Amino acid sequence: MSDKRRGIVAAGNRLTAEAGAEVLGDGGNAYDALIASLFASFAAEPVLSSPGGGGFLLAKPARRPATLIDFFTQTPRRKTSEGDLEFDRVTVDFGTTHQDFHIGQGSVATPGMVAGLFDIHARFGTRPMKVLAEQGIALARQGHKIDPMQASILQVVKPIFQAYPPTRTLFGSLTKEGDILGEGETLVLTELADFLEVLTLEGPDLFYKGEVAKAIVKAQMDGGALSGDDLARYEVRERRPLAHDMGHFKFTTNPPPSSGGTLIAVALALLSDVEAWRHDPRSGAWATRLLSSLQLTHEAWRDSGFADDPQMATARHMLSEAFLAPLSEAIKKRAQKVGGTSHISIADGFGNLAACTMSNGEGCGHLVSGAGFMLNNMLGEEDLNPHGFFEWQPNSRISSMMAPSLLSFKDGREIALGSGGSNRIRTAIAQVAARIGFFGETPEEAVTAPRIHVEPGQIDCEYGVSEDFEEMLRKSDAELALWPGQSFYFGGVHVAETGPKGARGAADPRRGGAVIEV
Repeated sequence: MSDKRRGIVAAGNRLTAEAGAEVLGDGGNAYDALIASLFASFAAEPVLSSPGGGGFLLAKPARRPATLIDFFTQTPRRKTSEGDLEFDRVTVDFGTTHQDFHIGQGSVATPGMVAGLFDIHARFGTRPMKVLAEQGIALARQGHKIDPMQASILQVVKPIFQAYPPTRTLFGSLTKEGDILGEGETLVLTELADFLEVLTLEGPDLFYKGEVAKAIVKAQMDGGALSGDDLARYEVRERRPLAHDMGHFKFTTNPPPSSGGTLIAVALALLSDVEAWRHDPRSGAWATRLLSSLQLTHEAWRDSGFADDPQMATARHMLSEAFLAPLSEAIKKRAQKVGGTSHISIADGFGNLAACTMSNGEGCGHLVSGAGFMLNNMLGEEDLNPHGFFEWQPNSRISSMMAPSLLSFKDGREIALGSGGSNRIRTAIAQVAARIGFFGETPEEAVTAPRIHVEPGQIDCEYGVSEDFEEMLRKSDAELALWPGQSFYFGGVHVAETGPKGARGAADPRRGGAVIEV
């Protein structure tokens, strides 16, 4: 790089970012740094990241094509009678809105995180796994003080983390009886540290076939659907990314069977014509264009059949001129009338980029005995089960909105980005990518700008938009909810850029993000 920096790490927590930055500073590549950051995130971001969850990596090695590593969760191979499952509903309070989730052993899907860590290491790593895990192990064993953002997240998911006794004890406040850990209190995860230490020595078989697998299966016998066969036969999958030329940049993202990347690509394609990107992003004209694009993207997702069966052929059809042209015309007509994830982005000095989004859902509420981490609740998330709970197909990859992505420009700049935020992922990434790609904003400007999120009949809008922008939103038929400031609800987009201008990036303050240059 021209400025001799070795790279940049943007993540949802400073401790997570520091682990990756230390590896970069010691000469490791972006994927070594990613692995170190993921290990650290298990302790630093225990609600959002866990060995019991899964995720996706969009990897762009230097001078090689991008590839997508899918280590997300898988449905059980065999269905269990609904009446035999532990499946408890809890309500999470986001402040301005509420959302129901389901937890318990019956909400758990087959985890892919551990398999993903070792697959990424085998493909791209240059440092011993034991070395890359050291900071994460130390963080779990020695403990760390809960920062304001993690304290806020824990308060939001308190009903989940207090639902069952072992978790309630581990995450219980040391100063407020009956409450959860708060800001400034220390979280020590000794059993997690012990598990991670043995994991680096024994490899993924410990999790999928060994003692940890036995502990998971034993717990699942009391209200769960997972079997030892589910764990033993889990496989990481490599996929060809979905790519689309937006004119000013190429957008590369997570392909089907996940749906988020395709929806973002469709939204950006609808925003990519000259009339749209010449608007000031604070203007009412841009508000109209943005709102209509996001609304029509949601309708296209539903009406095209992609929501029911996300296939690559359908994704490519949705990005064809024949499909997009009528939507563009519909936008013009509308304008005349005028509604538990985390992410890490890394760029290194060798030209490698990594965009990795991971999730544990909100967690199933139960700790794995002797291992100190919580399994996911992917079968209990309404967003991931659009046909209804218990309607999932056996032994299939769960579709996700997670969309680690890459922007590639003709001047040699390449930008890795992604977001946490459940179904807000698609709108968060689309808006940040549009501001960088169409308006030339810096990563920091694009990430910190106010956002909107669109659902049928509802628009949520952050504080700070212009009067013109707000006025145009109010002309929509959808109900407008104005939020008093930036919120965790609107996702957490983290960006790492490499190219002629060197390394730069941004981490989203909505989720306590941190960016570190090395």
